[in-house]
Amino acid sequence: MRVRPASLADVGAIQAIYAHHVLHGLASFEVDPPSPDEMRRRFEASTRAGYAYLVAEDDGGVVLGYAYASAYRTRPAYRHTVEDSVYVAAQAIGRGIGRQLLLRLIADSEALGYRQMLAVIGDSANAASIGLHRACGFAQVGTLRSVGFKFGRWVDSVLMQRALGDGDQSPPR
Repeated sequence: MRVRPASLADVGAIQAIYAHHVLHGLASFEVDPPSPDEMRRRFEASTRAGYAYLVAEDDGGVVLGYAYASAYRTRPAYRHTVEDSVYVAAQAIGRGIGRQLLLRLIADSEALGYRQMLAVIGDSANAASIGLHRACGFAQVGTLRSVGFKFGRWVDSVLMQRALGDGDQSPPR
């Protein structure tokens, strides 16, 4: 398996992975999977803005997961902070793919000069994602209780944070 920058040719696989998580999980608070055209639009907007966007693929070129950084918020004072998103194909969960993607996303975001990375994790019972982020140096900084309603129940968001590079120890470039 290798992790590499995503390309437009990967969007179909990315959309399929995400659609599964939208329909069957609480990691995303979307309730209807975005169309391939919408996922292409999102991918192009993210990469055009210069954020890291990665895929993990097996030796045969099959995309097993993806991760990307995006703006945490759009106001200028937040410009040194990114939010991460990591999704792994259902058949590949538990093989360390999410960890490899997140570690590379952290490294690439540091190289781009970002200073903080936030994870907004759907469902406080999402032990896998919380554990992944903790293993990659994130600390839990809060829980937003019952901010989503999906699959007939209220769902929390867990906030986790990790410094990148010098973090807040020096001014950004």
